Amino acid sequence: MKRHAAVALVVLLMGLAVASLPADAKDKSGDAGRLLTGRVVDKQDAPLPSSVVYLANTRTRAVKTFIVGQDGEYRFPALSPNVDYEVYAQYKDRKSDTKTVSQFDTRSTVNINLKIDTK
Repeated sequence: MKRHAAVALVVLLMGLAVASLPADAKDKSGDAGRLLTGRVVDKQDAPLPSSVVYLANTRTRAVKTFIVGQDGEYRFPALSPNVDYEVYAQYKDRKSDTKTVSQFDTRSTVNINLKIDTK
């Protein structure tokens, strides 16, 4: 019984120690993260509706997708600032170049337009 009380006390003290850390020293998982936005366009900069944008986390290889609307715009909110991402778009059987969002780019909003040659 004394051992359980000691373990509970240690856990409580660790929790108090973490709670007393300055805000910038805590885990930033509650942070809103970064925002990736952009447009999918053809060679004449006209939007390509119904294109699919693929965003891959280079650490976990998890992939998110976004189907663009009539304006050709896409957005991926709440991205981890400590991870590199690769983004590309696909329209029918054509694909854009793959672009990288670097963890060393400290902007909170990153804008990348993806161009697809539709010919």
